[in-house]
Amino acid sequence: MAAENYTVNNVESFIITGFDHLQNQKLLGFLILLTYMLILLGNGINLCIISTNRHLHKPMYILICNLAVVDIMFSSTCSTTMISVLLAETKTVSYYSCISRTYFYHLGDITVCMALTLMAIDRLIAIKIPLRYHSIVTNSRTFLLISLTWLIGFSIMGVVISVVDNVPYCQPVIRYVFCDYPSMIRAACVNPEPYFFITAMSSLWLLCGQFPFILCTYAVLAYSVTRLSNNSSKKQMISTCSSHLIVLFSYYAPKLVSVLLTRIGVVLSLTDRNAVTIVASLVPSLINPTVYCSRTKEIRKRLADVFLHKRIVPNHLKVVS
Repeated sequence: MAAENYTVNNVESFIITGFDHLQNQKLLGFLILLTYMLILLGNGINLCIISTNRHLHKPMYILICNLAVVDIMFSSTCSTTMISVLLAETKTVSYYSCISRTYFYHLGDITVCMALTLMAIDRLIAIKIPLRYHSIVTNSRTFLLISLTWLIGFSIMGVVISVVDNVPYCQPVIRYVFCDYPSMIRAACVNPEPYFFITAMSSLWLLCGQFPFILCTYAVLAYSVTRLSNNSSKKQMISTCSSHLIVLFSYYAPKLVSVLLTRIGVVLSLTDRNAVTIVASLVPSLINPTVYCSRTKEIRKRLADVFLHKRIVPNHLKVVS
């Protein structure tokens, strides 16, 4: 076949064509730009508030910071491409830029999942064995676990990118809306089905491994909360756990919808697939900082102090009368 004469070295750039059939490209581009700016603003506020307040240098807030960093990376890799295509009308993405965006996009996807798992475990320990929580969950151990999740993500993506980088490409056209593993494999002159084994295993791990584990964790938490006698503690735990659940379902819902529709025989068009991908890539990263800013008492209080221009006095400087 003539396509066999092409190698990966022949491709210097890709053309993104996933938006070509849309009429209101500028409007969609503006909405994506607005969403991206809100993601940066919300996650940036969380990072600034937590990093500048020593009283928030605790495991749970370190995990929130980790999730904020992941959200910024995850949304940036896809948003910048879509904004460039829709608003700047620059459809060309260099080969190595596409490879790097693919790497960091899926790295973000993997680390978000593991970050949510760590947060669920943190809350489980806090509620089930509160007296031992501070001795078990320390800042150093939290940093170690976060580093481990990133190391796992880097390792998995090293394998995935080596696959993408070694397939031959017949034409430099990506029919999707940004660079990711499926779009690059479908642009290659190979039978894509064997190459989707990696993504199938990843989806199986996320949806049949991590997700049920997290749900079981919160089921145990819900049972434990109902047995608390102190109404104040009960309300606080319910508020904290509900925040985590909102974040959890905002991440998994688009993935579950896509998988379920496929399983019941619904064939999604390219436009539908692109729409699900955009929602799955941007909505969770927008919801996460909003939830933690509005529902976490310490962050909400600190944010109110900043906007109301209250002078915040450290505890060691306060004078006891």
